[in-house]
Amino acid sequence: MTRTVWVKADDTVGDWDARRERITTALEAGADWVLVDEADVARVRELGEISVAAFRTDGDVSLIDDAEPEASSAKPDAYVIGKDGEGDGTIELPTDFSGSADLSTLRRESQVESGAYVRILGKDYEEFAEAAAEATAHTIVIGEDWTIIPLENLIARIGEETNLIAGVTTAAEAQTAFETLEIGADGVLLDSGDPDEIRRTVEVREAAERETLDLEWGTVVEVEPVGSADRVCVDTGNLFEHDEGMLIGSMSRGLVFVHAETADSPYVASRPFRVNAGAVHAYVRTPEGGTKYLSELKSGDEVQVVDTEGHTREAIVGRVKIEKRPMFRVALETAAGDRIETLLQNAETIKVATKDGRRAVTDLSPGDELALYYEDTARHFGEAVDESIIEK
Repeated sequence: MTRTVWVKADDTVGDWDARRERITTALEAGADWVLVDEADVARVRELGEISVAAFRTDGDVSLIDDAEPEASSAKPDAYVIGKDGEGDGTIELPTDFSGSADLSTLRRESQVESGAYVRILGKDYEEFAEAAAEATAHTIVIGEDWTIIPLENLIARIGEETNLIAGVTTAAEAQTAFETLEIGADGVLLDSGDPDEIRRTVEVREAAERETLDLEWGTVVEVEPVGSADRVCVDTGNLFEHDEGMLIGSMSRGLVFVHAETADSPYVASRPFRVNAGAVHAYVRTPEGGTKYLSELKSGDEVQVVDTEGHTREAIVGRVKIEKRPMFRVALETAAGDRIETLLQNAETIKVATKDGRRAVTDLSPGDELALYYEDTARHFGEAVDESIIEK
């Protein structure tokens, strides 16, 4: 599931200066959407690149009306119906939802996605949200006195029919929304002008999406110099923490944890953006469980960063350096009795994670235990496949 963060920036939050501040912070923080009034769409487009949803209150106007040529750039990515209408209680909720102005508008074919905005003012509004979900790409629900129970009900009933967006006012509420019923909402609509709250909500979204890996220990059975090879340094556009690195290996089923160069040495300054990863043939783990050959990486690609506890995040490759360097072959035996290997540069600055802490590859010896990620799975073009492949 891809989670999203929406930031509310319509006229209920203040004048244009207040709305612009929210939108600018959302852009800088990495939010996915802003929800504004239709009149502000053009101004949002001028501020930066972000998906724009626009409240539309003229429920009787077709969403497929052709825009004027000069206004075409101001078209939102999604129209949202419900403000100043049935969705927020301004207009009395009809007993026959199928006849409401909101839903008749949403059911028309549209050149952009559609959305419904519903404040859960009671059980009938929860049912209205369910009906709206059948007609909309996005269903935004705002809890009032009760928040968790209606959200649980809606996740269970319409979670697969629509992108369910839960209204929140804090990052803590966003985390709860993402964790409700273990499935969680598809996204959150944050109604806060606090820049720190907006940034924290995006961080919560990123944490909710991240994979956590079960790292295990493999026992070193051989360490030997094997001459020179084309070695790859992966320099990212992100700084590494001291306990972070990447998963690298000659066999895709078993990848060794290699530390980033975050530690100073007597001879070389730290390079906390770099992983000296190994030879060009080796695999590196990428987000969502894929792999790439180190030789394939290029500027702009995404790689997976992992820490010694198995927590992951993504990093952008800024540069790849390939140079001939002397290498070690490191062979390990996994807990399952499988044998995996990787080639690492013969240098004191290349560190791996052992049971006794960070250690230079030049100091390894048989019997040492290294952190690795192991899955008994074959791969084809980086994707896991159910077939027999022999790697040795």
